[in-house]
Amino acid sequence: MEQTAAQKATFGAGCFWGVEAAFRQVKGVVSTSVGYMGGSLEDPTYDDVCSGETGHTEVVEVIYDPSKVSYEKLLNVFWEIHDPTTLNRQGPDISTQYRSVIFYHTPEQKAAARASKEKRERSGTYKRPIVTEITPASTFYRAEEYHQQYLEKRGLAYCTIK
Repeated sequence: MEQTAAQKATFGAGCFWGVEAAFRQVKGVVSTSVGYMGGSLEDPTYDDVCSGETGHTEVVEVIYDPSKVSYEKLLNVFWEIHDPTTLNRQGPDISTQYRSVIFYHTPEQKAAARASKEKRERSGTYKRPIVTEITPASTFYRAEEYHQQYLEKRGLAYCTIK
């Protein structure tokens, strides 16, 4: 029996604690890491990103088994866990680091993300236009260890990201 190689997906949907917790519940997700992507500073810290000067987004890097969960299913989770119509804001968190973004790693992911966004836009689900960016993945900088699985470490089920 042939093994399916794990694949990578990266999403920004607000505070990465809640986003990570949501993706960790998905069957077929092998692992998650929270971190920063899309900015100009090499190896930023949380404080650097919070300054609003680096251009990074708080993201979750999802490693998944495509034989158990499709990229399209991960996209559905992404759309369901946050409000993709608020620019640089999720719940009480306001800054470019909380922007809604799909970082794609392959041409197939790019096509799937665009199709998924278009389907959501046509669905009438949202009263306002979707502002989610779809952009090529860049260097992923893993966040400090205390941010990894933050909610699980504290016995919390979720945080408000919507």
